[in-house]
Amino acid sequence: MSHSDVTNRSDVIVLGAGLAGLSAARDLAAAGVDVRVLEARGRVGGRVEQSTLADGRIVQWGGEVVGPSHTSYTQLVAELGLTLVPAFAELPGDDVWLMAEGRSQGEGIPWFTDDDRRSYERIEHAFGELVRSVDPANPWAHPEAEKLDRLSVGQWLRSEGATPNVVRARDVAMLALAAESVERTSLLSDLRKEAAVGATGFYDYEVWEVSRVGEGSATVALRMAETLGHRVTLGAVVHRIDVSPRGCRVVLASGETFTAAAVISTIPAGPLRSIRIDGLSDARRTSLDRQRHALTSKVTVAYPDSFWAADGLNGTSYAEVGMLGGTWVQRDGILSALVPPERQSAFLATSPERLQSELLDELALAFGPRTRDPLQLTVRRWATDPFTLGYITSWRPGDVMGVGPLHGTHEPPFYVAGSDQWVCGYMEGAVRTGRAAAAAVLQQGG
Repeated sequence: MSHSDVTNRSDVIVLGAGLAGLSAARDLAAAGVDVRVLEARGRVGGRVEQSTLADGRIVQWGGEVVGPSHTSYTQLVAELGLTLVPAFAELPGDDVWLMAEGRSQGEGIPWFTDDDRRSYERIEHAFGELVRSVDPANPWAHPEAEKLDRLSVGQWLRSEGATPNVVRARDVAMLALAAESVERTSLLSDLRKEAAVGATGFYDYEVWEVSRVGEGSATVALRMAETLGHRVTLGAVVHRIDVSPRGCRVVLASGETFTAAAVISTIPAGPLRSIRIDGLSDARRTSLDRQRHALTSKVTVAYPDSFWAADGLNGTSYAEVGMLGGTWVQRDGILSALVPPERQSAFLATSPERLQSELLDELALAFGPRTRDPLQLTVRRWATDPFTLGYITSWRPGDVMGVGPLHGTHEPPFYVAGSDQWVCGYMEGAVRTGRAAAAAVLQQGG
């Protein structure tokens, strides 16, 4: 046995140092397991990343917010000695809607007619009834699972008699989240997602996005990495994984090899496809290959203060036009915005010299000319980041049944974790599945 074989052997290898991988490794290390984390990037955190302005305000480039049902994440935050503070959902003021016909502001959906409001209320009630019929841990057991998965949300809305404006409103709301359009989202996937948080209607910020970590969400990852110390190896791009009951081998692009009794992969769906994995069943490989991400970019814009509040606005906007899907307030003076999948082509095709001015022009439509003079504008292209290739999990019609009941399960000694492996918010999904994978390894004696 060579010296390299000795130094690169551990009990468990965790692939990825995002919230999922670090959560898994932290629990394994606490149980006395010799664990090694291999991270392709030169930093930890995955899709949580942040910077600090000169005045000390933290700017979030990735995940920010969670809801009260995100208990795995909030428990971890408490364990790390960090604090949760209210997020944008509790801010007073009007939303702004930028529709093809023009700008409007107000509570609810201000451009609706009375007929639209009645239709929306009736359709949302019907949606809530369907949500209650779905087991989020086993949506495949629903008696109409195939039918619900084949239907897009848009098709279902029209089949229920939704007015055209109700369909438009749901589509714009989905794009503001950087999810796929209602025309390209499985109804079963949307029902499953809302069932996972105990919701009774359409996506609601007050259910999903009420809290954030005061110290910044990336601090959650940084705190865990500090406790793991030398166990985390950065710049480790995985080329190949060999899985066997006799042990696992991970080969890096550099040629360096690591061995362990078990592997926990938290690599996102897109990048995972470029890695050769030998030793998995065909069914497992097919299920993993069927998963997809919504290709999304994030824009953050910092100002000295939340000047829009003086106009009775809360900083939340929805846009049917332009590159941005919508905005929300990170914290005082800082706006977040997402570029949804169907607008990536225009976004990525715009020259860097023009991009900032065009984005600020879009913000000016919502909040006025003061938006054109930011302290800082940052673009994070998660869609093209080679180690992410997306932002949140995307479920097109047919995908829930295509991925199947293997979703989020393990094939020891190969275990999976990460936001792709659950449906309840990607930071919660990462932590929940990371800790669950660690528990499964420990149970197996891995």
